[in-house]
Amino acid sequence: MAEKRPSALRDFLKSEAAGGVILMLAAALAMFIANSAFGDTYRHILHNPSGPVLNDKLGPMTVHLWINDGLMAIFFFLVGLEIKREFVDGRLSSWEKRRLPVVAAAAGMIFPALVFLFVTRDMPELQNGWAIPAATDIAFAIGVLALLGKKAPTSLKLFLVTVAIVDDMGAVAIIALVYTPSLKTAWILGSAAILGVMYLLNKGGVKNIPVYLILSVILWFAVLQSGVHATIAGVLAAMMIPIIVTPGAPDAKDSPLHILEHAIHPWSAYVIIPIFGFANAGVDISGIGLEEIFAPLPLGIALGLFLGKQLGIFGAVWLAVKTGFASKLRGATWLQIYAVAMFCGIGFTMSLFIGELAFPGKDAASALLREEAKIGILMGSILSAIVGFLILRFAPLHEHHDKIEAEEAGEIESDGDVQGVTEPALKL
Repeated sequence: MAEKRPSALRDFLKSEAAGGVILMLAAALAMFIANSAFGDTYRHILHNPSGPVLNDKLGPMTVHLWINDGLMAIFFFLVGLEIKREFVDGRLSSWEKRRLPVVAAAAGMIFPALVFLFVTRDMPELQNGWAIPAATDIAFAIGVLALLGKKAPTSLKLFLVTVAIVDDMGAVAIIALVYTPSLKTAWILGSAAILGVMYLLNKGGVKNIPVYLILSVILWFAVLQSGVHATIAGVLAAMMIPIIVTPGAPDAKDSPLHILEHAIHPWSAYVIIPIFGFANAGVDISGIGLEEIFAPLPLGIALGLFLGKQLGIFGAVWLAVKTGFASKLRGATWLQIYAVAMFCGIGFTMSLFIGELAFPGKDAASALLREEAKIGILMGSILSAIVGFLILRFAPLHEHHDKIEAEEAGEIESDGDVQGVTEPALKL
């Protein structure tokens, strides 16, 4: 059974990589349309009120709201499933495995926020956007890594995935705690009751997936009404999905969590996230000059992603290894690790999502801030992708790269003779 794990993991990485490429194309298409003769039509279709009023604060539903509050709840549901699996039976299942990614992810969220707050220190009206550069986009980053082929060691890909998962946990907490302006007690209690029912079903051994999905939809509506962002319902519902773990057969195929994760992942990677990228990346840059690019908001976000991420993550990894808190990534050089820290500055999907929450007003000023935030996200993410790609493309490989990669793929067994082969940290 142990030999099957790397192959399943490679399948996951391949699907993330393909989804990342599709996401890039969707974002590029959105930028092209937004700056073409069809730009007004693009914005009209997304924001024109055309649906029922599900929430008085949100008003009539629009295509944009259905995507951000509805489709993205499915994405967050998948995020929740992945987090639960990793903690119960995966790369975060023990403290030894958690140490390096948790420390790296925490530093990778704190430093970008500090950079942003420093740049916008004289403009308090902008500082609600401090969390925008704190996120990492796993699909986009893995998509860029995939373009490098064998130049990217497996250990780096696994490290990036694990850091991004922990990063997602932080982003979910921020959305729930920071970007929830008001709460409705009755709906909060109703949401808790639904979660309680799902918990009791789980503990009672119920594995009927349709029952959990129906309750998840009801939970989504209750959370939408409560004042907490509706996507949080996805993560909460995922935590209640049963996972079956038996000795010698990790994450059993008849596990409801396993079934749902594998069923939803292609839809998330190839449909939901590209649609979100297309709906949110379309920025009209026709009137944008250097003054707008170097305005405090886009500059703070761009520098947070590009500088804050690399400083926080690489600094945390270096310090953890040098102090003996964790071991160096298996089969990776320091320059390669630095390049992956740079890739973590690709914040696209989650950063765009948080940007919408940070400046939620319907007035022209709030809309302008959201557009400026998108400019900063695109600048920081693209710069991080390009620089990280170039560094990793030309960085010398580990002296035993081919042998270590063959061992990771299960093609040969480790003999323990190669330096770094038995390093414990992130032998995932």
